[in-house]
Amino acid sequence: MGSQRTQAVRGLKLALVAAAALALAACGGAKQSTPPLAVGAVDDAAKWAPDPGAQMQLARESGLSAVALSAVWQRGSSPATDLPPLERAVTAAVAAHVQPVLDVYQLSSSTPLDAPDRRAFASYAASLARSLPDVHEVIVGNEPNLNLFWQPQFGPGGTDAAAPAYEALLAETYDALKAVDSKLTVVGGSLSPRGGDNAAAKRPTHSPTRFIADLGRAYRSSGRQLPLMDAFSLHVYGESPRIPPTLAHPRTTSIGLADYGKLVALLGKAFDGTGQAGSKLPIVYGEYGVETSVPAAKAGLYTGHEVVTPVDPQVQARYYAEAVRLSACSPTVRMLLFFHVTDETRLEGLQSGLRYADGTPKPSVDAVRQAERRGCPQG
Repeated sequence: MGSQRTQAVRGLKLALVAAAALALAACGGAKQSTPPLAVGAVDDAAKWAPDPGAQMQLARESGLSAVALSAVWQRGSSPATDLPPLERAVTAAVAAHVQPVLDVYQLSSSTPLDAPDRRAFASYAASLARSLPDVHEVIVGNEPNLNLFWQPQFGPGGTDAAAPAYEALLAETYDALKAVDSKLTVVGGSLSPRGGDNAAAKRPTHSPTRFIADLGRAYRSSGRQLPLMDAFSLHVYGESPRIPPTLAHPRTTSIGLADYGKLVALLGKAFDGTGQAGSKLPIVYGEYGVETSVPAAKAGLYTGHEVVTPVDPQVQARYYAEAVRLSACSPTVRMLLFFHVTDETRLEGLQSGLRYADGTPKPSVDAVRQAERRGCPQG
């Protein structure tokens, strides 16, 4: 009995030590030195607004330090044509002390599947990066696990066609961007948080869980020694505006903000032991948004009809603060991007901004600022 008791006590002590280590890791660890979390938004308003500086200043006044700007490639796209609005937005971002991030992707109608299209896409991304020296971070692709942005999703017998094809595009674009500037941070993935993994579905999609695994297999079988990416992006929307960011998905193939450990494990299994970092790969939460209701006094700013059930702005503020906390407490997460700074005016679109359509702040502005100041609570 004494021996059994000793073993039990020893086991309990080990369990407590392990639990303490896990708790410490979940908040980054009091003694660990991790880069500060960058909190920003995905917002193209400065590309088209009469005063791009005012748009970037709104972002800065909202406590945001980064803004992602889109560049949509299609066959025949000309960097020279798409560059002017990006230049004005990037110039405004730099003046407002906001980090400009370039997001290059395509819709499924222009999926770059063959060698000529991959070269054209990579050349397009590289040309924009070369012309925008103040951009130091480039995201490659947008939700390639969804058929809206990538087709085909499946091949014969239900095999994954999207992940291997995206791996080839990411590799070529990585090399093209690094040839422009070896210090550029190339971000891959940008996966949707959910997908069906059903080749027979009306809308064929892949879950991020399967896509990451298949991306790793494609990379390993390619024989490539160089990395594919310097960071990995995941979009972390909830299943509806009412779902809090604290909801984890331990038994499904979905991945949200509360599934950090699950995501790190998947990246590790896919890439550890290769030329591509896996479990230690920096993570970008590339899109997160919670749609709010519109107060009666602001109704005239919006058009159309709502297609989801939004939440009260105070709920959004609570969720956004929690999203910042979860991100700050995840050691390899270095950026969280909300969608957007300011609401879209069409109610069929997204009213997930930190500000209403006229630029006035929602409660989320103060909530995000306070959450950033607190960071990851210690102890």
